[in-house]
Amino acid sequence: MTTYTYDRLFQFTCNSFKKIGCSEEHAATAAVGLLAADLRGIDSHGVARLSGYIRLWEVQRINPQPKIRLVHETPSTAVVDGDAGLGLVVAPFAMQVAIDKAKTAGTGWVSVRNSNHFGIAGYHAMMALKHDMIGMAMTNASALVAPTFSIERMLGTNPIAVAIPAGKQPAFVADFATTTAANGKLEILQRKNADTPLGWVQDKDGRSSTDANILKKQGALLPLGSDREHGSHKGYALGSIVDIFSAVLSGASYGPWAPPFPAYVPMPENMPGQGLGHFFGAMRVDAFRPAEEFKQHMDNWIGRFRAATPAPGHDHVLIPGDPEREAESIRYKEGIPVVDTVVADLQAIAAKFDLVL
Repeated sequence: MTTYTYDRLFQFTCNSFKKIGCSEEHAATAAVGLLAADLRGIDSHGVARLSGYIRLWEVQRINPQPKIRLVHETPSTAVVDGDAGLGLVVAPFAMQVAIDKAKTAGTGWVSVRNSNHFGIAGYHAMMALKHDMIGMAMTNASALVAPTFSIERMLGTNPIAVAIPAGKQPAFVADFATTTAANGKLEILQRKNADTPLGWVQDKDGRSSTDANILKKQGALLPLGSDREHGSHKGYALGSIVDIFSAVLSGASYGPWAPPFPAYVPMPENMPGQGLGHFFGAMRVDAFRPAEEFKQHMDNWIGRFRAATPAPGHDHVLIPGDPEREAESIRYKEGIPVVDTVVADLQAIAAKFDLVL
């Protein structure tokens, strides 16, 4: 494990994106979005993914100089074509469109096609907070998830994020995969040579497994809830909603045709759309009630939940976003820890592009 300052990782990440042809502005935008994951303690989606983006560029699946454009819009909605750009660049553009529309129409809704992996959903949803807006972000992803009662991989981990402003209290930020565990958590366990808990994955025949490498053996991730008796049909439904909003609505590829993140995995045949899809929403709080009044009541809501009596073995009740916010405050000051296997990946990037890590 090696600890790096945020500034050092930002500069390296920014320089790496410039080496694949990104403009200074796009490289910085992508680096900020990527490192937001590391700062917030979501190590699976930060610099650990940098080599994956570069490999996608090497096989010409990422366009480093995209012409991102609106292909359809109404006063409160839009469809954005990402021109195969980095999702880390396309997503902030689209979220800003949603925010701008909300400023005039009260709400803004944007669906995106022809994009790529966009980092953590929470980062994009949180863009709305400084405007006294509620932000939403979701994306479809590589098909690694078996629907309830299926052995076939049909959906991605398809995360949903919702960010809600408060007053004196920190914002409410829910950011979660619609699977029992995100694929990134499997990758972390693989690096540690550890097993998964029961209920995360199944093997190629639909039997429960604890093998962290099961996806490489035609196994699958399980929807949120793990099995029917524990509500997996609800996780399946949530993942399906994300897929439809993000991809069917925009013209991206959906379900089992979603482009895989690993560059070595062949693209699906007969893809019905273009690239990955995202969906963003922004809602002006004062389109519903005065913003200050709302935020006072959010403070009251959060305060009451924090004061809930904790169960045995727990000190306090968390509000969505608490662990990530606490990690961010620590890592800004003390640095970002990076595991050895990821350090090796970054060193390989440094050697490839003649950069200093």
